[in-house]
Amino acid sequence: MSGFESTVPDELGDPAVHPAEIPEPGAVTIVVPTFNESANIRELLRRITDAVPARLPCEVVFVDDSTDDTPDVISRAAQDCPFPVTVLHRDEPVGGLGGAVVEGLKAATSDWIVVMDGDLQHPPSLVPELVARGERSGAGLVVASRYIEGGSRAGLAGGYRVAVSRGATWLTKSLFPRRLSGISDPMSGFFAIRRSVVTADVLQPLGYKILLELAVRSRPRQVTEVPFVFQDRYAGESKSTAQEGFRFLRHLVGLRTASPVARMIVFGLIGATGFVPNLLGLYALTAAGMHYVPAEILANQLGVAWNFLLIEHLLFRERRGHRHWWDRVGRFALLANADLVLRIPLIALFVDRFGMGALSATALALVTTFVLRFVGTEALIYLPRRRGTSADRSRTARRSA
Repeated sequence: MSGFESTVPDELGDPAVHPAEIPEPGAVTIVVPTFNESANIRELLRRITDAVPARLPCEVVFVDDSTDDTPDVISRAAQDCPFPVTVLHRDEPVGGLGGAVVEGLKAATSDWIVVMDGDLQHPPSLVPELVARGERSGAGLVVASRYIEGGSRAGLAGGYRVAVSRGATWLTKSLFPRRLSGISDPMSGFFAIRRSVVTADVLQPLGYKILLELAVRSRPRQVTEVPFVFQDRYAGESKSTAQEGFRFLRHLVGLRTASPVARMIVFGLIGATGFVPNLLGLYALTAAGMHYVPAEILANQLGVAWNFLLIEHLLFRERRGHRHWWDRVGRFALLANADLVLRIPLIALFVDRFGMGALSATALALVTTFVLRFVGTEALIYLPRRRGTSADRSRTARRSA
């Protein structure tokens, strides 16, 4: 990752690098995440120049993940701007578009931060109104919404994108009814937020829906909305792909499973889906002539592998870095197979010691081993390992020396 460069014209018209200046009260930092948007940059900065500085002191922060010449185009176009333009190019686009926005939030120096796309589907002329609405209402978050009176999603190309947008909006509001209360357009990428209410360290973005991340993890107490008309893209192609759609779904699961109870429920649902590969494997192996006992043992491993993949990518995505993958695989397989070994003695205990019937004893054993398996999976695989042991300290001392 490269450093920050504030590029503004000096008296000779050449770009110069200046240290960050303290903005005037009520100033705005416009954060624009970009990925190969070179054809849109000059027009975007021109429209910002026409709409914003006369009404509101501003700076523009581009956080760029491009593989084309977008950073160079920004530097050249900034020479004609009457406000500071900052370019942060990321060599590794961690967190996707949402991760770029978080970097911009950290770099912002103004009282207000406006996040908008670089393709001109978000009109820069609305930036002063977003900040003014926040100041008038005392809100900490002002969302530009396509779904309130005066707004429109006209720039969404085709019925498919309209259906996807509507479906995603319904899904997110259904999953987070309390957190998204008062936000009609949680999929909007155009909003203003007070810098004082942003806790960037708690954000864990994945993909391009950063407003949802902010609303769920660190939503300010008061939210208001401003209608806007979603414009046609000025140039280039949309970055919305099927891969981004899958990342969005993974992000939803991560947000929804932030609490232990929710994680346990999803853990159980994932475990239930493991019966499918297990039964398919058992059918294939026995049909091939294998005895049912070794076939059951092997087929169980298919279910274990299936569950592990889903848990890794849906439930504990943010915690995978605490251990090597082979360590996680081994521990998960050990816990999953220990579940089978433990269940039979538990059933015998419940029947012989407590006089339970076989059916109720089996059900109780299933619940007990499920809870133990969930707790063991979280504690022994995905919780961070304890730091500060004598061995750790000695290694740290050697590195320091």
